[in-house]
Amino acid sequence: MNPETLTLYAITDRSWLQGRSLAQDVEQAILGGSTIIQIREKNISDDEYIKRASEILPVCQKYNIPLIINDRVSVAKALGCGVHLGASDGDIKQAREILGKDAIIGATAKTIETAKLAEESGADYIGSGAVFGSETKTDAKPMNLEFFAEICKSVNIPVVAIGGINQNNAFKLKNTGLAGICAVSGIFAQQDIKKATQNLYKIAQEVTAK
Repeated sequence: MNPETLTLYAITDRSWLQGRSLAQDVEQAILGGSTIIQIREKNISDDEYIKRASEILPVCQKYNIPLIINDRVSVAKALGCGVHLGASDGDIKQAREILGKDAIIGATAKTIETAKLAEESGADYIGSGAVFGSETKTDAKPMNLEFFAEICKSVNIPVVAIGGINQNNAFKLKNTGLAGICAVSGIFAQQDIKKATQNLYKIAQEVTAK
């Protein structure tokens, strides 16, 4: 896949909705420069997941931005979207068989071994971290940035950084070899989502520049 698709990877979190719909917030993120959107939902049925993702899919399609489903291959299949799989969320090869050769499939990898395995299994990109801890996953421990850089060097597919990334710390990721940065609260917890995304996008372009 084109690494530029991953430059600024926005991951949704409904807990920060401020009187707006998720579709509205996603549109603001896209207008601000998000290059790919992942919808992350927990503890709901597939039917409810499909319903929620269906609300933002037309927005992503309007701007030709890929929508990635977190965790659930069945939901991704139903909507014709890509999927991101955590370490315990399913088999990458099986997901490829279900979703087809053109679907974007991402995988979480926190070690060089799991990164290489994800690549061998057919993942299009890797998400690794948590580079600065995480506000959404309180048990996530910060990853040494030198080790993150080693993960980036260990594979030939793009690697994106995730975990507590915001405008204040994103510059620290420069020269690690990453293809993009992921943001959750750095985008969706902000009062002005479009402006916050614009600022992060400029930083993302700089830290991913070769």
